Amino acid sequence: MSTQHLWLPYSQMQTAPEPLLVERTDGVRLHLADGRTLIDGIASWWTACHGYNHPHIRAAVQAQLERMPHVMLGGLAHAPALNLARRLAGLLPGELEHVFFTESGSVAVEVAMKIALQFRFNRGERTRSRFVAFEHAYHGDTLAAMSVCDPEEGMHRLFGEALARQVIAPLPADRESASRFERLVAAHASELTAVIVEPLVQAAGGMKFHSPETLAQIAAIARRYDLLLILDEIATGFGRTGTLFACEQADVVPDLITLSKALTGGTLPLAATVASTHVYGAFLSDDPALALMHGPTFAGNPLACAAANASLDLFEREPRLDQTAAIGAQLLDGLEPCRRLAGVRDVRVLGAIGVVQLERAPARLEALRRRFVEHGVWIRPFGDVVYLMPSLVIEPGDLAALLAAIPRVLEICRAANEF
Repeated sequence: MSTQHLWLPYSQMQTAPEPLLVERTDGVRLHLADGRTLIDGIASWWTACHGYNHPHIRAAVQAQLERMPHVMLGGLAHAPALNLARRLAGLLPGELEHVFFTESGSVAVEVAMKIALQFRFNRGERTRSRFVAFEHAYHGDTLAAMSVCDPEEGMHRLFGEALARQVIAPLPADRESASRFERLVAAHASELTAVIVEPLVQAAGGMKFHSPETLAQIAAIARRYDLLLILDEIATGFGRTGTLFACEQADVVPDLITLSKALTGGTLPLAATVASTHVYGAFLSDDPALALMHGPTFAGNPLACAAANASLDLFEREPRLDQTAAIGAQLLDGLEPCRRLAGVRDVRVLGAIGVVQLERAPARLEALRRRFVEHGVWIRPFGDVVYLMPSLVIEPGDLAALLAAIPRVLEICRAANEF
């Protein structure tokens, strides 16, 4: 089957190898058209938290398909979206009670930024139009989202002059760096509207971890200078870091939070931007011009909402957080031998995320990825990291196979001068 008409993400199409053709999935396995089976170690970009084709989610989507696949949310509503919004408001901390649905994480970030800006504009604060973001951050590939990503990261560097100029800072890791961060915020406070941060894990920016104390410091500084706090939990939400939401570990309640990826258990595209009552109140008026003028065509798609409601059922009925803890313990033990390998700089684990950081990015990244396929696993390193973010339902034997493949492949690639 030819891929000549398919433009792949994050790929130089002139040199990219042919993608592997997947025929079906089940549990934590990808079944390829050529007969091979791969154990998936990254849950399709961290979405398939319950594994693939979970029968409860599949049944919910099938039942919804028979009733209504889609209806616009302009002037209409439906039970799957109403129920999901209510349930998310009940699960999230504080007064995060107002849910705006979109189709992807990047757009959820765009909406959060748009809400933060209009929050100021609705209150007559027209000069407060910039954001504070952090080095190594990644918030998506759309234009506003790119502006709060690390400008030095190669992926978006080409667009630098075309993007809004935000304030980019190092993450404060101690008292001294927190003081520097506060001075930076103070210097720009009159023009800032919000701080945006990925709590505990900067995922696509290099799987870099920071402490709950760091997150709490950022939140406290934001409050002192009347900045809104936006938490991007697209990668960290729904059990990945050991709590349902990463912000719980710092006892931080944001003004806005973005959710996606595991929201539907990896079944259908859906994202949410959830606002606090305080933020939402700034949009309530007799003046229609103060309304949030944003409306994705497929906002709150009933099929996707049905999948998300079924996914939340599974978090209620099945021991996902206990499974995360067990995965974390196995990752700690299983990745420890990698510390002794030549070319490895660091090994770290948080929740159900395991990272092996290399001393430098491999010169032949595709060769490294291909080696993992040859060993029967789907592990997709990027930059200088080899990482695992498997489904939360992965069995110990399958996780052991993923863990065994990493040092084996790294040693083979090192011997072949592939990194």
